[in-house]
Amino acid sequence: MEMRCRCGDKCIRPISETLKDIELFYKPCNNCKIGKIKKFSPLAEQINLDEIDNYFGSCKCGKRHLDIVISHVLKIMIDEGVKNKKANLRNSCVPLVTPGYPTDSVPYLPKDSLVILSNEMDKRCAERIIKEVREVSGVLKGDIRKIVGIKDSDSNPHVYELLAGCDLRCDIVQTPYGALGIYKYQREIHIEFPKTKSPKIEILEKVMEEYEKPTVLDCTCGPGTLGIACLKANAQKVVFNDIWSPAIEITLINLEANGFPVKPSGSEEGLIASGDKFEVYSMDIRELANYLDKKFDICIIDTFPGVDTKEFVEAAGKLGKKVVLV
Repeated sequence: MEMRCRCGDKCIRPISETLKDIELFYKPCNNCKIGKIKKFSPLAEQINLDEIDNYFGSCKCGKRHLDIVISHVLKIMIDEGVKNKKANLRNSCVPLVTPGYPTDSVPYLPKDSLVILSNEMDKRCAERIIKEVREVSGVLKGDIRKIVGIKDSDSNPHVYELLAGCDLRCDIVQTPYGALGIYKYQREIHIEFPKTKSPKIEILEKVMEEYEKPTVLDCTCGPGTLGIACLKANAQKVVFNDIWSPAIEITLINLEANGFPVKPSGSEEGLIASGDKFEVYSMDIRELANYLDKKFDICIIDTFPGVDTKEFVEAAGKLGKKVVLV
């Protein structure tokens, strides 16, 4: 399957390439300038806003401190009337670095390594940010307190609005079976900030230790993280499923990007795609039993916070010997 980003650019690449020198990706060089901006004090009281442009705080290596980049973004938001002159870095926007990789200090950003989210943004301001701030690849309008996606077939989906640029991000997820790269169109897939250790992966590891080569059903796969981890852990077979079609679209991309070639399905009803040791479906978990004729060793359920999981567990119980809530 060809990995092509919606924006038409070459945003998607094999994760093996992304992981090369990843530990140096956000590291400053010896000449990089340190960001000394107070996050809770008004930016306009610390810096002459007219001095902020792409040269402000820049280095020959092409990186700038995250606080300097957000200062540039905030300056434009103030210019455009989206924020007032009392605005500070802390209440400016939500910065989402890409690739999302846990660092022990504030990152220094190269070109096109940041997507920003703001509930106050407008299109004119967003387009100016994309044009003027080289580190920003995409601008979203939305409330981070509201999870994007769909809870179940009885719910309405919620998405953020892409105002400018491209919102594709890659999160690096560490697992005992090797690092994964998980792409997400951030307007449609929930935000997870990178951690050195993922609690979900730790739960999965304990379950996988009970089996040699289990069959696994990832009932609510999202972007495919847990199911792909199972493939890396040498599962006998993994079936991915999610009712949210954008999640399935990105799961297919993530399978390819992590080294698992995808073949579009033929005429088999309900099946979206398949590959060596995996299949991909997109339907309500309560309907899956009508399409899958075998019981899995493990059924994984990963729902949104606050969702009543009773029906999910009952449906998964018909399909698997062990149901795991993460």
